[in-house]
Amino acid sequence: MTRQGRSQNLFEKPEPQTLSDDERRDWLRLIRSENIGPVIFFDLLKRFGTAGDALQAIPKLARKGGLRRDLRIVSPVTIDDDIRAHEKLGARHVAFVEPEYPPLLREISHPPPVLSVRGHVSILQKPAVSVVGARNASVAGCLLARSMAAELGGGGLIVVSGLARGIDTAAHEGALPHGTVAVVGGGVDVSYPRENAELMERIAATGAIIGEHPVGTVPQSRHFPRRNRIIAGMARGVLVVEAKLRSGSLITARNAADEGRDVFAVPGSPLDPRAAGCNNLLRDGAVLTRSAADVLAVLDIAAPLEVSSGEDFAPRQTAWPSDKEITAARSKVSELLSPTPVSVDEIIRQCQLTPATVLAVLLELELAGRVDRHPGNKISQNPNANGD
Repeated sequence: MTRQGRSQNLFEKPEPQTLSDDERRDWLRLIRSENIGPVIFFDLLKRFGTAGDALQAIPKLARKGGLRRDLRIVSPVTIDDDIRAHEKLGARHVAFVEPEYPPLLREISHPPPVLSVRGHVSILQKPAVSVVGARNASVAGCLLARSMAAELGGGGLIVVSGLARGIDTAAHEGALPHGTVAVVGGGVDVSYPRENAELMERIAATGAIIGEHPVGTVPQSRHFPRRNRIIAGMARGVLVVEAKLRSGSLITARNAADEGRDVFAVPGSPLDPRAAGCNNLLRDGAVLTRSAADVLAVLDIAAPLEVSSGEDFAPRQTAWPSDKEITAARSKVSELLSPTPVSVDEIIRQCQLTPATVLAVLLELELAGRVDRHPGNKISQNPNANGD
């Protein structure tokens, strides 16, 4: 599982950007409004050019998609309260188009439009490796993760992890003297688990804590897959120390492999279920890792990293089908959907319509909550949607 390539840029040839206060507020309102995730956020920017114009348009689009009530849009007051809460913490919001945004995170298929960052924003520009593993890790696993993280930090890499119990905690502790980044599933002020509150403060003092949610948000299970994609996306590679067969660590490793990043795994006894995930990764092509030197040998940090800068991304309006074309296509696209996820490309083939027309219809349906999005650019009909 080594790098095979990079995902395509969302936008091309823009001017460099630093959002104004009003633009930043509009971006936050849009991404935090009902039924809007990263994919639909960027689709809306490409259609309307600005988040402000998108906010004006989405209620009507959701109605066309079948929503019979008003779409819930976050109020400016709510966003202003969150901005003030960030400022009180010494934190800030960093948008996708701004130069402080982590450069490798821009390359993933569904990057967060806005990050909350607490601590030293500049650390997000440094070369990074993610270290993840089991929450119920063995003592030996924790010792190994701590020592390897310290060596990786000493070798010039920033260690990224998820501030969970076990391997994550050990990795952060080992990397603290060199700076480490904790990606959280809630607000950047909420320690989860609670016993890591002191560690969280130490990370904020020397490194950074990042997330996607408003200050005060308590992590929920549905937040962690999104957190895992950030852990994988902002690093050159992911090192898994211990992991069961079904675990968030393996999701992070799969995300990394899908985005063309290197995956490293520490082998373990076939008799230990905490080693089963790593052993499977090794069978599938991960780099066998016995020490930090194995990671540093592959992630040559002296080599220039080819990534897109903030100057390569900006919301540019694109050609959009006419209302007549979308209306004519709406029933045809809807009839092809079912509760079984299928790729968007397959829907386009079956419809024999232009990609732009199909994507326009899916945009309306997703805003209305009538379709669900899945990994691999797949969608399905939401069986619980009734438009109310």
